[in-house]
Amino acid sequence: MFAVLMLLGLCLQATAQAAPQTTKTTEPVVEITAPVGGWRDTQATPGEFLQEVTYPAASVNANRVGANPSALIAGRITHMASMAKAPSVKSPTRRDPARLVVNGVALPLEVHADGQFARPWSFGAGSQGVSVSTATGEGRQERRQVQFFEANGARARIRLRVVLSWDSDMTDLDLHVVSPDGQHVFYGNRVAPNGGALDVDVTTGFGPEIFAHPAPPPGLWQVYVNYYGAGDARDDLTVAQIAIIDNEGTLREKQQVRRVPMRKPGELTLVHTFQVNP
Repeated sequence: MFAVLMLLGLCLQATAQAAPQTTKTTEPVVEITAPVGGWRDTQATPGEFLQEVTYPAASVNANRVGANPSALIAGRITHMASMAKAPSVKSPTRRDPARLVVNGVALPLEVHADGQFARPWSFGAGSQGVSVSTATGEGRQERRQVQFFEANGARARIRLRVVLSWDSDMTDLDLHVVSPDGQHVFYGNRVAPNGGALDVDVTTGFGPEIFAHPAPPPGLWQVYVNYYGAGDARDDLTVAQIAIIDNEGTLREKQQVRRVPMRKPGELTLVHTFQVNP
């Protein structure tokens, strides 16, 4: 009997040794390296909002910001370095971006082939929230969030922000904003004398293009979207989304979202008009 038990024990030990060992990794799928959560007191730097534009293929970039932590959103999506991004719901040959949410404003986030992402963002004073999410390829969503407080009260708040994004790759939509004093900001005139500015002209799909103004003139504002071009996808319907944020970061903050179908290149659409009070 003792010999039988010994033999059984040896068999179980051999089976355990032969079984493959699985190691769980604790590495996050989404990693946000900037901004860092907590309290900070940073200085604004000139040009932290405007991005470089290099035609014909212009996209969101942080070339002018560098490693300045006060104006940078950056990180890495781990699984994208070792597996293909999920195909677009619109076309199996195209790819969907990740999703970035800044203080409640959702926008697409371009991720490079090595999983890295970086984009400028002009943060004002006060509490700030940043989250990044992506599909893992397994039908799940992975998400990371950072909350921090900018203690430098001298950093200007963006009183008015207009964000254009769209749902198709390799298409070119353009944001046009006309202020009450007649200033027209678009890709050909990115900085207005009254203080408004457009951060970038995206020609490679999804956007976003962001207009911002620290002290918008009161009166009637107009927002247009131009379907500039679509490459080989001229017959594909593209849906533009316009988010308008007034009094950002204050108790009077107001967000409005408009979605408009853009059917063919050359189409110019008045998406929304709104009033800015003194």
